[in-house]
Amino acid sequence: MASTVYILNGPNLNLLGTREPEVYGRATLIDVEKLCRETAKHHRFEVEFRQTNHEGEIVDWIHEAAAKGGAGIIINPGAYTHTSIALRDAVAAVDLPVIEVHISNIFARESFRRRSHIAPVAKASLCGFGIHGYALAIDGLAKLAQTKERTA
Repeated sequence: MASTVYILNGPNLNLLGTREPEVYGRATLIDVEKLCRETAKHHRFEVEFRQTNHEGEIVDWIHEAAAKGGAGIIINPGAYTHTSIALRDAVAAVDLPVIEVHISNIFARESFRRRSHIAPVAKASLCGFGIHGYALAIDGLAKLAQTKERTA
């Protein structure tokens, strides 16, 4: 089952490790990428790991993942979680499992962070596990792929 997982990170995630470490921890985006690659390797997944501060670029990457037949998408949309109908529509438009990940527990934070436009159209959502949520999402995606293979 060699296939590609797209791990897409939204705005300000390039600042992990220095941005509000009391909320997001001290791990950097490089640490997240290393964790994702190590976890994906156990499942024989390839990884496309990306980060941008630009909404349209994430939309294009979601479309690309579907066009190239990716195994799935793991997305941390950052603040776009709460504001972007464009990301919501892109996730809804692709026939791939999408797992939403947040480092912090968005439901234990400010009221404006408690609504996700992505969650209703994603296969699953994880929040509050720190960067380990990414590894959990990859494990979950692998289980979904195994289940799909058995029923096909």
